[in-house]
Amino acid sequence: MAKPSHATWGGRFTAGPAELMLQFSESVSFDRRLAPFDIMGSKAHSAMLAHVGLITAKERDAIHAGLDAILVEIEAGRFTWETKLEDVHMNIEQALTKRVPAAAKLHTARSRNDQIATDMRLFFKHACATLAAKIRAAEQALLALAAANRDVLIPGYTHLQRAQPVFLSHHLFAWLEMLDRDRARFGDVAAHANWCPLGSGAIAGTTLPIDREFTAKALGFVDARGRPQVTQNSMDTVADRDLFIEFAGACALFGVHLSRIAEDLILWSSTEFKFVELPDTFCTGSSLMPQKKNPDSCELLRGKSARLQGNLHTLLTLAKGLPLTYNRDLQEDKPPVFDSFDQSALCADVLAGTLAGLTVVRERCAAAVRDPALLATDLADYLVLKGVAFRDAHHAVGAVVRLAEKNNVEINQLSIEDVRTVHVAFGQDWIEVFDLQRALAKREGTGMPGPKQVARQFARWKKLLA
Repeated sequence: MAKPSHATWGGRFTAGPAELMLQFSESVSFDRRLAPFDIMGSKAHSAMLAHVGLITAKERDAIHAGLDAILVEIEAGRFTWETKLEDVHMNIEQALTKRVPAAAKLHTARSRNDQIATDMRLFFKHACATLAAKIRAAEQALLALAAANRDVLIPGYTHLQRAQPVFLSHHLFAWLEMLDRDRARFGDVAAHANWCPLGSGAIAGTTLPIDREFTAKALGFVDARGRPQVTQNSMDTVADRDLFIEFAGACALFGVHLSRIAEDLILWSSTEFKFVELPDTFCTGSSLMPQKKNPDSCELLRGKSARLQGNLHTLLTLAKGLPLTYNRDLQEDKPPVFDSFDQSALCADVLAGTLAGLTVVRERCAAAVRDPALLATDLADYLVLKGVAFRDAHHAVGAVVRLAEKNNVEINQLSIEDVRTVHVAFGQDWIEVFDLQRALAKREGTGMPGPKQVARQFARWKKLLA
């Protein structure tokens, strides 16, 4: 007679796994963080089994009480996790069965395949809501920074060269657009997660009379009208890892945005720019050079971006060659997802903290934006309004810039006689182009950095982030 095994699949085998195999194959070291979701799923599943008559109401109640007690122990750190039981599911089920005999019926019409799919979809809904809230907090810190420096002008840059003047808030609003797309993207992932896998079984469902819609409602897998949403193909349900990839992709793109924001802040905080002073609490010094103040939070935000991209690549590579349906390879899908969640949450908090303590160095911003070359394009527009074709106007202003460089003066220090040698369309009013307030006031089209448009964006973001 075969020796009984602790594993649910043990009846087929005459010997249990080698100790090395147990160490190699266990997942409880990382998937035990799913315990709250696993218990939610088990309570909903047992409620459904009672609903269809496969267990009694008394058995259901005993199972629920036992699961609640186990959750209290887990949250208090008193639960003993056993590596030999492989994963979070079997650790909880074995502990429950020792206390509640009816728990032997809990796995009726359920496989670990649809169980973990359910746990992860519940996790993704939670993770997306958490990250969306943290990103929103960073957005609010960004909006507060913009509001405190509403009148500050800086050069906008292309190719890291001074390009045209903008309000600092307009630049900060560009960051807000990036972050708000991230927040919306996590909302999309949560919507894709909102379909209940339970009832798909290992691959082909079950012959038992279950009610998948009941379970879906119990777990909150419902649409806006409260109608249950259940997955539609049992094979796809247990094989699908799109959500993992989508979530990691959303984290990776969030990381890219963090990296770009961080790069701006690193440049702006350098002595060469000194547009901003980063908070001491998010910087460190040098072990050798006492004068140094290093932008560590921003550099780490930039570095974390690579880590988040690596997690995405891991998942894409993991899933690319697998036949339907479940394969044990997929056990490796959780560490990169958990890491992406943890790091993204931490990064959002660090960004919010860095922004909240940041100081704008107004005099340095003002000195940089006084550069009259920033309005060279406005000078070309001036000629266009005089009837000059833009290409000709562009060429003429380029010649004016070259003339200023030759004479070693700023472009607005040339005389009317000088510029008229370049093009006869220049009039006495050409010098008015170099008035910054005039230049900004003319930029009033949608999405531009003019005062009225910036005011509209303040109102828009205040409403969106209220």
